[in-house]
Amino acid sequence: MIKIDGVFVIPEKLLKEITVIEQKAIVKQMISYEVVYPYDSVNQLKFELLFRVNTIKAAKQLNKSGAKFTTFSYSFSNKKYWTRLINGGFLLRENASPSIAILDILQNGSLYAFECSTAIAIVLYIAVLHTVGPSIFNKHFQNLYLRDWQFDEDLPVYQSIGDDFLIGDVLHFNNPDFDPEQPWWRAENVIYFGGDRFYGHGVDIRSSSEIINFLNKKRKKQSKDSAYLMRMITRPHYLSLYSLK
Repeated sequence: MIKIDGVFVIPEKLLKEITVIEQKAIVKQMISYEVVYPYDSVNQLKFELLFRVNTIKAAKQLNKSGAKFTTFSYSFSNKKYWTRLINGGFLLRENASPSIAILDILQNGSLYAFECSTAIAIVLYIAVLHTVGPSIFNKHFQNLYLRDWQFDEDLPVYQSIGDDFLIGDVLHFNNPDFDPEQPWWRAENVIYFGGDRFYGHGVDIRSSSEIINFLNKKRKKQSKDSAYLMRMITRPHYLSLYSLK
């Protein structure tokens, strides 16, 4: 359910106002759940819808970029824009343009390798860029640092527990009995495309069963505990991003 300025919206009226097919699909998801999604204005809702669509766009772009999957120990990046730190993270070089540097990952993917949580951060930063444009992005993200779940203060994220999965959400597959010799497959962080499609760095765009089957091959020998899709949802704080000027 969607509430704007304290009032529940009339679904038919809102769907007439939202003209982009991909955004309509998200609105229909929101309407179908018992969860209340509150907004101060229609523009706030439209911003989130645009961001979510851009998250899918960014995930598809990263998937096609040629960037490789690897662990923190073996990560690498384009030295023109990024300094690789001893912990495997990437720090934006001084005087490098944040927007140019983050898009370089898409344009020169073969020069990059990282694991799945860093890939999620990259997707969300690119989604921000697609949504607010390079001028605002460069103003607020001058100290980009790409590693794991460490985000800039201007890109806050939060987690909740539930089943109200929305297109553009970050979801998580857990692999509780992972092979200790391959601890990087203890989980897979994914972008939810809707239906039964997910993007995960290192596993491509797959169905839930395909990702679970993949992770199950990375378990201890004779394990009986299957990987599974968690009820944990990670989302950017869209209202904070809406306020970026």
